[in-house]
Amino acid sequence: MVVLNRIYTKTGDAGETALVNGARVAKHSPRVCAYGTVDELNSVLGLCRLHTEGEADAALARIQNDLFDLGADLARPEMEKDAEAGYPVLRIVESQVSRLEAEIDAMIARLEPLRSFILPGGSALAAHLHHARTVARRAERDAVELASMESVNDWAVKYLNRLSDWFFCAARIANDEGRADVLWVPGANR
Repeated sequence: MVVLNRIYTKTGDAGETALVNGARVAKHSPRVCAYGTVDELNSVLGLCRLHTEGEADAALARIQNDLFDLGADLARPEMEKDAEAGYPVLRIVESQVSRLEAEIDAMIARLEPLRSFILPGGSALAAHLHHARTVARRAERDAVELASMESVNDWAVKYLNRLSDWFFCAARIANDEGRADVLWVPGANR
């Protein structure tokens, strides 16, 4: 259980922060950037949820919870030492990726195939979901960059890759199942 009886600690005043394992790192380190972008994505989902209800809202709530799992995963280096932790280490797992894939497949079944690239926009929800898609792509790039330097859970990277696809499909669903998508017209303003 997490207990936050104090919000500011002053321990980061010199530009460092603590990882889950207690190690102190620079706040601009690749690991902090990776989980920081995941946190930013979670905030964008809060904006998306202002425009949802029912199953769409429940799906975004599940993803928000997964993003906290993902942040915890990325904030814990040295995966090879997970067995020594003395407690279950929180990592993204295959079933979380599989759930996204099943949900993407269900959304695609409701959509006509694309015949043009689409511009971010349409409804307010679609615009926010496209914003989420681009932040998810940045989080994926950050995680892949981190993985080129240190160990990163493969399922975490796969989750981020599927998640941006999920947001793309969800944005199309939010645009009247694609009928209100804003189509790109190549060279339209030449």
